[in-house]
Amino acid sequence: MNLEFLTVSLLVVASPGTGAAVTIATGLSRGTRAALVAALGCTLGIVPHLLAAITGLAALLHSSSLVFETIKFVGVAYLLYIAWMTWRERGVMTITPDDTERSDSATIRHAVLANLLNPKLSMFFLAFLPQFIATDDIAPTLTLLQLSAVFMAMTLAVFAAYGAFAARMRHQVLGNATVMVWLRRGFAAAFVGLGIKLALTQR
Repeated sequence: MNLEFLTVSLLVVASPGTGAAVTIATGLSRGTRAALVAALGCTLGIVPHLLAAITGLAALLHSSSLVFETIKFVGVAYLLYIAWMTWRERGVMTITPDDTERSDSATIRHAVLANLLNPKLSMFFLAFLPQFIATDDIAPTLTLLQLSAVFMAMTLAVFAAYGAFAARMRHQVLGNATVMVWLRRGFAAAFVGLGIKLALTQR
């Protein structure tokens, strides 16, 4: 595990997206406790992506340098794609009318489904995690699970913070279109910078 992995993971987790939107909307409509439940649900929604990634990881780790370069530039494309999608997204976080009546179990199901259908996570596990596991690693699956556990812990912590902040601030900040535009632009610029750095990385 290195600083680059932690940086990329934090940016992926913290960038405004499906999971963040679900948690923030829950915090705005139902308060801190419900937001924490939603954050837990979004974190559990990562597990299916992890299980899918484990299946093909060993073969990727022992492939040729051509495959490594291919994976690397898929990663670059992913970062630029996320930067573009973050930049072009519009609007503010809104409260869905039925959120006030949603039970904890329903909140978790909704959050799990939202992250399960999030293509950003699938691309993260398939395009990035292999690059942070050495080709001579004697237990690549275990390393993958360790990295994934760190990623999930970061997801839970960041989403919980988003939700608690939303519950406290309500529409004063997160309902402000100007603030959200500049937040998204900041994340987009960070993703572009990491994409350039990754493109210049040598094996």
